Amino acid sequence: MRNAKLATLPVAYAGRRAAGVGKRAMGRPPAEVQREIQQRTAQHIFEVLGELRGCVTKLGQLLSIYELALPDGTGEPYRIALRQLQDSTPAMLPPTVHAAMAASLGPDWRSQFREFDDRSAASASIGQVHRAVWQDGRAVAVKIMYPGARAAVHGDLQQLRRISVLATVFIPGADVHSLTDGISASIEQELDYLAEARHQRTFAAAFADDPDFLVPEVITQCGDVIVSEWVDGISMPRLITSGTQAQRDRAGLLALRFVIAGWQRAGLLYADPHPGNFRLLPDGRLGVVDFGACTPWPPAEFLAWLGDLAEAVFNGGVPALERVIRDHGFVAPGRDIDVEAAAEMLAPLLEPLQYSTFRMSTEWLGGIVREATSPRLTNVTRQLTVPGYYTPFGRALLTALGTLCQLGTGGALKAEFARASPEMAAAMVAFDRRETAHLAIARAESTPAPPQSRRLRVVGD
Repeated sequence: MRNAKLATLPVAYAGRRAAGVGKRAMGRPPAEVQREIQQRTAQHIFEVLGELRGCVTKLGQLLSIYELALPDGTGEPYRIALRQLQDSTPAMLPPTVHAAMAASLGPDWRSQFREFDDRSAASASIGQVHRAVWQDGRAVAVKIMYPGARAAVHGDLQQLRRISVLATVFIPGADVHSLTDGISASIEQELDYLAEARHQRTFAAAFADDPDFLVPEVITQCGDVIVSEWVDGISMPRLITSGTQAQRDRAGLLALRFVIAGWQRAGLLYADPHPGNFRLLPDGRLGVVDFGACTPWPPAEFLAWLGDLAEAVFNGGVPALERVIRDHGFVAPGRDIDVEAAAEMLAPLLEPLQYSTFRMSTEWLGGIVREATSPRLTNVTRQLTVPGYYTPFGRALLTALGTLCQLGTGGALKAEFARASPEMAAAMVAFDRRETAHLAIARAESTPAPPQSRRLRVVGD
């Protein structure tokens, strides 16, 4: 049934493209037809993923950023589908929960707990969490993988490779094979609860007694069950809908810091910073859960790329940017690249790093996504590719930006990036010394106005 549902996606996509030929022949503008194909395909993808769980749910979370590119009048169906995708995963019934616990912890598993709540406290893409009291009296979270999830995810990944051509709906001209391999490897990591427990223990040790973060300790892991300390606090989805601006600012800045600075302390990249994985504690710390999507970080290629890119965009200019794109594998060897267009597309993404403080918004990110996913044939993303080493960071950065924009986070984003990378810090210091409002890659006439005239976007400079 899962395979049949997924198989409808490329078939329907092919049908829309065939119908589009006829519409263009009847005089419909090609750009209008392409946008219609793009929007209907996206809605179909979200609807199908919303009915399934496993890695397709995770893929849907990655694609949810695309919803920001839709006009206000047409975005609501996508938001509804994505809300269902994240919130309506069916819960396991108590007999299934008991069987799963016995399979991993043994038939006398209840003897390890003083209390165990059969009702699910939270759901994830491949499992669910139960609240319990450990034998020593500590409140704990018990994460249980859905029975059959491993086989379902492997089947999903096979289908994902077959339908990977649909990635061109979102990123025209992308190297879909590299993207698919990177996403598949990331999702497969989340099936390994032994590795997840090891990652969580590493982060817990690295952030022990930290004034800003709480990583719960792992109490035990066996088979497809992880038992760790319970984290009380306000969930980030609740902050997004009803938190104060101060709470949203703090939670967003700390989430960003955990992603971009965490690898310096733990040697791991936290690659899944979506809102469901964070809690704001009463004392102001940020609780972080779910460490399935982690990878050793950073590779040498990434550090070299980060330093070269920062110097090019802040101080080097367009020729330096072209060297970075070519030297670090973001365009196929020998392929032409409209580097001026690439610079124009990249400059808005770097706005938060131009000013001492900046406020994120879905409008800001939506404009960037719309530009990157525009169906026009001249879109520079058709000329670009994504090297394999970049995929985990790209996933983490895109998810983090979406989270911060949903929160409307404002603050010293520039300082957070400078703290994480000495190479970026050096480039930004040189940029500040030049006392210019323009990035080196930006054309002065197309660069945004200084912060004083952008009060809705910039917190203050």
